[in-house]
Amino acid sequence: MPVTLRAKCVIVGDTTVGKSSISQMFHSDGSHFAKNYTMTAGVELLVKSVNIPETRDSVELFLYDSAGKEIFSDYVKKFWDHPSVIIIVFDVTSETSFSSCAKWLERVRSEKPDVHMPGVLIGNKIDLEQRQVISPKAATHFAESNGLKYFECSSKEFQNVEAPFYYLANEFYKLYQERVEHFKTLS
Repeated sequence: MPVTLRAKCVIVGDTTVGKSSISQMFHSDGSHFAKNYTMTAGVELLVKSVNIPETRDSVELFLYDSAGKEIFSDYVKKFWDHPSVIIIVFDVTSETSFSSCAKWLERVRSEKPDVHMPGVLIGNKIDLEQRQVISPKAATHFAESNGLKYFECSSKEFQNVEAPFYYLANEFYKLYQERVEHFKTLS
């Protein structure tokens, strides 16, 4: 019998790094890139199911796309209770947005300080390679030293947008499988 798991995915990062475009492009399978920028005020929720390879199971990702403006931070944190997985997004052309990643990670992890939560760091806007200031090496180092997996993408070009979401769904599923095995050993 197939299993459908539900995972709360909190998406954070500074304003204008592309959190909404990444989540919308993933949700729409690349068919919806907003040409006009509209700042997220609060949290937008999208839901998409991801099939787990070599099983009949799936993980339903509840994507909580959070506003990046500091003015919304207290309001947005209310939606972060009990996250299952985390996505931190920065703009590869912005040193400031990369420097803020530690702050965003700390804020979300403080919601579940004693629980291992799979997470990814996404460097967005790689289509602007001539303006890129954050090297993949620096981003990978930050990600690995914080227990995250690093991905680069271009939401505008729909390049590598799906990979971080599939990775997180599979990691969440692995945690579920480990818990099932643990409970079997107890009985």
